This record gives sequence, C-alpha cells and structure tokens, in this order.
Amino acid sequence: MTASRMVQVLFLGHDQLLRMGALETSKVTKDHEGWRLITCIWLHAGVVHILANMLSLLLIGIRLEKEFGFMRIGALYVLSGVGGSLMSALFMASNISVGASGALFGLLGSMLSELITNWTIYENKFAALLTLVMIIVINLAVGILPHVDNFAHLGGFVSGFFLGFVLLMRPQFGYINQKNSPLGMSITKQKFKTYQIILWVIATVILISGFTVGLVLLLQGYNASEHCSWCHYLSCVPTSKWSCNAPSNYCMSSQLGNQLNLICQSTGKTATYVLTDPSNSEAIKNLCVGLCG
Repeated sequence: MTASRMVQVLFLGHDQLLRMGALETSKVTKDHEGWRLITCIWLHAGVVHILANMLSLLLIGIRLEKEFGFMRIGALYVLSGVGGSLMSALFMASNISVGASGALFGLLGSMLSELITNWTIYENKFAALLTLVMIIVINLAVGILPHVDNFAHLGGFVSGFFLGFVLLMRPQFGYINQKNSPLGMSITKQKFKTYQIILWVIATVILISGFTVGLVLLLQGYNASEHCSWCHYLSCVPTSKWSCNAPSNYCMSSQLGNQLNLICQSTGKTATYVLTDPSNSEAIKNLCVGLCG
C-alpha cells in the first residue's frame, strides 16, 4: 500500500494544474493564494497517481470511517492534507506539488495515535503496533524516490498523528456499560482515562502551535531548505539509478491567444512562439525540448 505526492510535474501538465489549484510556494507567498494549500490535495499528476492514492484511501479510509464516522475522519483527512501542503511549501519552495497522499499519510498517523490512546482495547497490542509501523516505514521509504514529495507525506503523517489523539479517543467500556444500564444506576466511571485527556491536551497545543508557526513562516517567505543542508535527502536520495534534479525538458508555460511563452526550468532560457494550434501538446513538448537543449 503506497501513496505518493507528486512534484515537478512535466511541463505539459504544469500550466493546467497550476490554473486548477496546484501548490506552488510563490503563489501562496507573493500572490496570497493560500487556498492552494487545500486545492492541491484534490489534484493528481496522472491516472496512475490517482489510482494509487484511491486504492490507499479504500484500504485505510473505509475502516476508519466505519469506526469513527464521516465528520471526524473527514476533518482529519483535510487537516492532515493541509499539514502536508504546509510542510511541502516550506521545504520545496521551487516546485509545484499535487496529490492526496499528505492526507492519506495523516490517516496512517491517526491509526498509530489511535492505537496508543486506545491501547487497552486491543488484544494483540504489539502485533498491531509492529504491523502498522512496518506499513508506515515502507510508505515513507517510497518518498525517497525522485519527484515524489516526501515532505507532504511527513507533514501529513505528523498532523494526522496528533489529530488522532484529539479526534479518535474512545470512551471507556465501563463508562459505556454504566451509561446503558437501567435507570437509577449512577455513573461512577470517567468517560475517558486520565492519560487520554493528557494526550488530548498536549496534542491540541502542538497542533495549534505547529499550524500557526508554519503559516506565519510561509507567509513571510521562509524557505526551510535554505536553513537545513541535509533536509532534501528526506524527499529524494540520489543514487546511480536516478537523479534528484529536475528533468531537462521541464518548462513553465503561459499562453495568450496563439502566443506561447516558455521558460526552461533547468537552464533559465526563455522564448516566445506563435502557434497556429495552441492546443497541440506535442508541438509544445517539442518546443520545450528544443529550448532546454
């Protein structure tokens, strides 16, 4: 089970995705388009990308929604997605990013915190914990591949982990049994255990502080990667099999009528072309290849 957030989308989809709401840090900081932190969650870079994410959602989301309801899991999903987008924008300022995997990793993180906060109800505690941790590690390991936004994965996971303490607490069985007992029997059991309440308070403080600080830094134009020389390895580890650099035929494009403006991201070259058919994607691709070459 893997879900991935895609970055550095090839130029053919870049312009369209950007218009539809893809995340680009400069759009948030300079153009004040903060809504991109949410809209990018619902966009994908291709059919394979969306199928992989939807498969993960079916495997994780349905079980959680059956247990905790649409409202709680829906809120957890969206907030985790925003947390993933926020971390992606802070650490990958020069890329665009789309995909739901920040939100999906939030569901994984919430499963871990739910296991911790409701520890006493599980029979095979350590088996459940080991299985879940292995799934999380495998999914995060996928993020070191090139053009996969592992910062969105990490941000979504951390957000979901703390949100799980807040949204997924279960009442004690003793409280439920007393509440459902015949009339006249007083309720003496607490609804939640003390450690559950403590975790709820700590997680709430961390979430409010984390989102507030992250948003303030982002709106001030803070680029976290400039202050952390090794952090880029969390999202891509270069090997002899692949490179973490942007592909040479990656271009940013804009059109006005039949006039096309291209900027090659790898070289910085710019050029303007006149196309008789502005919708001819193959012609645009060839122009980008020629410009970058």
